[in-house]
Parts: sequence; structure tokens; C-alpha cells
Amino acid sequence: MTTTAEKGTISIHTENIFPIIKKFLYSDHEIFLRELVSNAVDATQKLKKLAALGDFNGELGDLKIEVSFDKKNKTITVSDKGLGMTGDEIKKYINQIAFSGATEFVEKFKDKTDAKDIIGKFGLGFYSAFMVADKVEVISKSFKENTEAARWECDGSTEFELSAANKETRGTDVILHINADSEEFLDEFRLKGILEKYCKFLPVEIKFGTKEESVEDGVDKDNKPKYKTVTSDRIINNPAPIWTKAPLELKDEDYLRFYKELYPFSEDPLFWIHLNVDYPFNLTGVLYFPKIKNDFEIQRNKIQLYSRQVFITDEVKDVVPDFLMLLHGVLDSPDIPLNVSRSYLQSDANVKKISAHITKKVADKLVDMFIKDRAEFEKKWDDISVFVKYGIISDEKFYDKAKEFALLKNVDSKYFTLKEYEEKVKPNQTDKDKNVVYLYTTSADKQHAFIESARNRAYDVLVMDGILDSHFINHLEQKLEKTQLKRVDSETIDKLIVKDEKVASVLSKEEEETVKKVFETAINNTNMTVAVESLSPDDMPVTITMSEWMRRMKDMQKTGGGGMYGFMGAMPDSYNVAINGNHALVQKILKAENDDQKNKLAKQVYDLALLSQNLLTGADLTNFIKRSVELVG
Repeated sequence: MTTTAEKGTISIHTENIFPIIKKFLYSDHEIFLRELVSNAVDATQKLKKLAALGDFNGELGDLKIEVSFDKKNKTITVSDKGLGMTGDEIKKYINQIAFSGATEFVEKFKDKTDAKDIIGKFGLGFYSAFMVADKVEVISKSFKENTEAARWECDGSTEFELSAANKETRGTDVILHINADSEEFLDEFRLKGILEKYCKFLPVEIKFGTKEESVEDGVDKDNKPKYKTVTSDRIINNPAPIWTKAPLELKDEDYLRFYKELYPFSEDPLFWIHLNVDYPFNLTGVLYFPKIKNDFEIQRNKIQLYSRQVFITDEVKDVVPDFLMLLHGVLDSPDIPLNVSRSYLQSDANVKKISAHITKKVADKLVDMFIKDRAEFEKKWDDISVFVKYGIISDEKFYDKAKEFALLKNVDSKYFTLKEYEEKVKPNQTDKDKNVVYLYTTSADKQHAFIESARNRAYDVLVMDGILDSHFINHLEQKLEKTQLKRVDSETIDKLIVKDEKVASVLSKEEEETVKKVFETAINNTNMTVAVESLSPDDMPVTITMSEWMRRMKDMQKTGGGGMYGFMGAMPDSYNVAINGNHALVQKILKAENDDQKNKLAKQVYDLALLSQNLLTGADLTNFIKRSVELVG
């Protein structure tokens, strides 16, 4: 090209393209830096590929990309030492906005290997610079021999100027003259944060610094002054993250080190899955299983989505099934575009395949762990049970595999698969209607008396104290044939698992009616339904229970929110009070010398039952203590 400056009009379809870019193309203006650095990486990667193919025989040299800013002159500069461009190529690739340089590049090398890996998009992404800049300069020199450097300038209108430039080294400098509305980006910490967010794992080293000084260094061919800048030397990215390597190259400490790089203040993960898929879609990544425990909401948005090592988003709901959102780690797929929208993720076929594949890989990993070392799997169960139960509840395909390794834990801290547990309790915990009844506790300490009552019948009791267990219980009842789950304190023990045999009552009908009236008077609470029952003399004299239905609704209301569950939360608690007509204390109440004494004894026994369930508080507790002192005095 000649040294004479050329002016022209950018080849676009509408005069309003720049306002559209500035306002609508990207929702977040900070994306401009990702786009420019990504372009620089593309140019660098293409040059490396040409060298590998024998189409570039020069010295590659230092290929670091440099990002710097000059607060005084209000500029941000992104420089690479990649392919570079001639003046004609600048006109072609920048001015013809809809044309990507990758099209011609891939066409030229389509018969060479891995051409698809060197596609760059020097198109709309470049124009994101005008979201933050009043003027953009591009100074570039091609890798091709005997070519002249060129300078392109544009002020955000459709007019541009192209002229010769003094640039001795191969590559491209993109200089943004930041507009008044975007001066927030002329800040070291702001820029460093954007680079670490979007470019942390780009495959070319990125050097970041401040333009500490701008020194005049002669003049160019147009007699315009040239400047030399000095920048600091800090590499802000890891160009070879572990997901780009083969699993056989890596050790456990490599995965743990990378986890700390992603989540510096987190506990070590339990284990991980290394994904490496190239058909029918491309997907790499590492997913870590954190110690979830019962508080899983704060764990969300920890999976990062990349496209060719460029960060896209950490909102991966439509790429990853909801229950897998509890995992941590990274996913990288070139099949997902950088400027992805929610509607794209929701409708794209590749995204749906990726989601299904990840679910399968996670289930396969858990199956493999369970089979290879069950004892070690059981040690991890309490930490991953929330995740597995969430998957079972929400994903039918996951349940089909998970039912082989999902564990149930009893109060003795022993673990059983679903099939093993059915075989364990079926002989003794089948009721008269042939239903197998699983008893469970949500708090072994608070429900200790009920657990002991179950033990006296040689019944087993499961621990279901997790945040999702109320939903998990409902799911199990739907999946397991002729199986019921009942909380151990939802009925008296003989009613939890109803057998054909019955305990005879020592009371006459008249005595039962008398006992009922005495307790109703002593309790004096319409939310307490009193009944006299024929129980074992060894059972408690008074047992206070809440029905399984009511308890389950209240438990689900804690995690379910509104609807029926919200309505249940607004209802007053109602309980059943079972009076053990065969207990010696009931006989003593019947034989008390007067009604006042009967009432006092009945109240005392009732309060003992309340106390056993932590339901005795305030003035009632104070009165109970005073009465106890009187009775033993």
C-alpha cells in the first residue's frame, strides 16, 4: 500500500450499527476486554499453527499478549505478536463487519489437520471496543515478508482513516481512547479483575500493567511523534489449566492445586470427574464434589463455563442439570458461542446433549466408587447424600442408576442400599396389610424415647435429618412398591406398624371414659386430641404424637415455600395424646382420693410427656417444677 492516508466508509448495512453495538450487543460493557484479548489470542494461535504446518519459518519469539492502560492519556492498549495484518487485510477484516477472517483462513488450510481449532472471529467482537471508546486505533504489521505496517482509526462513526505506520515488530496493537462514561475502566484493579474473570485460563500468556511512562521516541512517516511506553511485567493467567491435559498426565495433587486456584478459601473436595469428550460434541472440564452437608444454596453458581478457555458465565443452569449445580469446577465447550444467550442455551441441541452426558458421567463415577470401595464410599456418604438425593428427586435417569448406590443410614450409623434395607426390615416391619414400614427420625436426640420404644419391638429406625429428606421420603414412597415411611414419633408404636395381635385392656369401658375426661380437664387444650389406648405396660403412660401427614407437611413447608405447605405453616399445631390404659400410673390416677388429686397427677404425667418432646416451656415448665417438688415432698 502507499504511504498516503486513505479515507473511506465502513461496509455495513445501516448507519446505526454503532449505537446498536453500544447499547444492545453486549449486556455488560466489560466484555470489550474479553473480546479484544480473545482476538489477540486467536492471532497468536494461528501463527503458532502456521509455524507447526511449515507455512511460517520465522522466529516465533516471545508471544505474550500485553494489556496496559494510561490513566493520564485515557487509553487502554491490547498488543499481540501474532499474525498481524496488512492495510488491505485491515480493510477486509475490520471494515467488512460481517466477514470473519477465519473463513478465508480455514478455507486455505482445510486439508491440513485441526483447521477447526484455529478459527478466530475478528468480527463483531472487535466492535465491542466502541462501547467504551470515543476513538479506536489499530496499528498492525503482518507476519508476511516485505509488508508495510498500517494504522486504522475510527471515531465510532462509519468513517475511517487508513494510513502507513511505523511498527517494526509483527503483530497488532489495539488502542482504545476511553470515553467519559467509561473512565471506570482506567483503573488497575478494575481491569485486572476483568482479565482474571474472563481471561484467567486463556492459552497464551497475558502480561498486564500500567503505562507507567510515555516517552517520545522519534517520528513516524507522517512526521507524527512516536512514543515508547514502559509497563510492569505481571502474568495474570494460567495458559495450561488441567482440563486441557490428559488425565493420565495428572496426579491428585494437581487436581487439588487447581481447585485451590478456583476456590482459594474452600475445603478440599471429596473427589472429582475429568471430562474429555470429542463426539458427538466437544466437551472438556473437571467437576469437583464439595462437602455439601445440609446447606446447599450457598454452593450454587460455582461451575464456570468456558469456550476454548475463554470464560463465558458461571450461570450454567441450562447447561448443567439443576441438581448438578451443587458441584464445583469448569466446563469448556467450543460448541457453545462466547456471546451466549439464555434462549440459546435453552434451545440448543448440543447443550441438551452436554447436560445429559454430564449426568451420565457423574452417575457412572459414583457407581464405580461404590463398587470399588464401598467402605470409603460410606465415609463420604454424609457429605454427598444431599446431592445424590436431589438428583434422585429431580432426574429420572439419574435415579435409575442412583438406586444401586444410594444409601440409607440408621440410628446405629450403619448403611444400606435400598434393596438391602428392604431385605433387612421386611420380616419384622410388615404390617397386617402387607406394607413394609420404614421408621425414621428427624432428630435422634429429641425423639430418643420413641426410638427406644421401637427398639423394644426390635424395629430399625432410619436417620432422615437432611434438608431434602422430607421430599426424598415422598419420592421413596412413590418408587418403592408397598412401602410406607413413618416418623417414629407420629404415632404410638403399635399404630406405626399395625399387626394382627392386640394388647388387651385392663380398664373397663367406664374406666376408660373416666380416664379420658380426667386428662381432657387437666390438659384443657383444644389442639390436643385425647384417646385411651391398650398399650404394653412397659410403654410410657402418656405419649404425645403429631400425625405423619401433619409432620410431613410441616417438614416440607420448611423447604417448599408457599402453596399447601405455606398454608400448613400458618395452621396451629395439633397433637394426639395417647393415654396408656395399661400403665400403673393410670391405675393410680383412677384410685386418687379426689378430683383435685386426679387432676394434679394427670397434669403431671402429661407434662412429663411434653417435657420428653421439648414442648414444655415458659410458665407451664415453671408450674411443672413446682408441682414436682410438692409431689416428692
